[in-house]
Amino acid sequence: MINDRQLKIGILGTRGIPNRYGGFEQCAEYLAQGLVQKGHKVWVYNAHNHEYRHNEWNGVHLVHCYDPEYKIGTAGQFIYDFNCINDARKRGFDVVLQLGYTSSSVWHWRWPHKAQNIVNMDGLEWKRSKYSRTVQRFLKAAERWAAHHGDMLIADSRGIQEHLVATYGKQSVFIPYGAEIFENPDKQVVESFGLNPFSYHLLIARMEPENNIEMIIRGHLVSGTETPLVIVGKTQNTFGSYLRENYGDDPRLVFAGAIYDQVVINNLRYYSAFYFHGHSVGGTNPSLLEAMGCNALIAAHDNLFNKSILEDDAFYFSSPDDVTRLIKSFPGKFRFASLIARNQEKIRSRYNWPSVVDAYEQAMFQVLKQ
Repeated sequence: MINDRQLKIGILGTRGIPNRYGGFEQCAEYLAQGLVQKGHKVWVYNAHNHEYRHNEWNGVHLVHCYDPEYKIGTAGQFIYDFNCINDARKRGFDVVLQLGYTSSSVWHWRWPHKAQNIVNMDGLEWKRSKYSRTVQRFLKAAERWAAHHGDMLIADSRGIQEHLVATYGKQSVFIPYGAEIFENPDKQVVESFGLNPFSYHLLIARMEPENNIEMIIRGHLVSGTETPLVIVGKTQNTFGSYLRENYGDDPRLVFAGAIYDQVVINNLRYYSAFYFHGHSVGGTNPSLLEAMGCNALIAAHDNLFNKSILEDDAFYFSSPDDVTRLIKSFPGKFRFASLIARNQEKIRSRYNWPSVVDAYEQAMFQVLKQ
């Protein structure tokens, strides 16, 4: 039986593990470990300048490939992916999993032909407002190449599944991301920021316009509340600098910068009043699932991607006025314990890493049978 085989798997498309960067790296970290524990051999591709220099991590083989992004910017991502793909051609993988397509699908003609190529189709990258129209056109083409040349497509949300069928007539396998239940809160963590538990609102996001950060800020300030809004995210980019220049002097806003310590992040989520999730482009956002596992009461941007995860167990907004209304009428987090509990149950039953690993393994066996 093919399901009894030990598979040789390559995971491409990330800067590497252990995770120091973002959602795809976190997915690669959990997925690679889980597949190794199931008896498979797994190789994950790391940028040559990743801070973890060893060739193995928790039983996962690591391949370090040259990544010139630190020298030449975005163009370096394409070179890095090309280097990873060329190495993967030599290793005799049964399955190659491409996490994302933005800088790898242009090389689809170099994908390992003897392996089955599975592509996680990510979000609607070409909709991101930070990109010029030329870049958006390229990203739309990259999505098309990936959709047509992948042996199997993975969609992390039902919305992405619908988009792939409507746009390309391509079926995909729905596999979301996972998260864990946060069970050891420590109020001293948030008090070290000068915050009182359950007496601040929280926003965690990359500083990009499509994450609706300014919408949330404006709605918060107009509400007249004295409850601070803590904004976690690196502000050294153009949009982040704009936000600090225009709103940074208001004492009701706390720009906390980037925080990479997961324990700190989870405590901030746990002890927040409202957790604002403004993401509007893409599929299932890992940080949303993490907030659900951290006892957060969520106010999310009203779109298909967020609603397919949160369903009726969140508040929704689509304008600064909506944010203002939510804050002004907020009666306290503990009035909504049932919403919080139902979201935590979703993490236990639907969006947990063991289930994600199982689903990817079954997808790999399935594509090998086809």
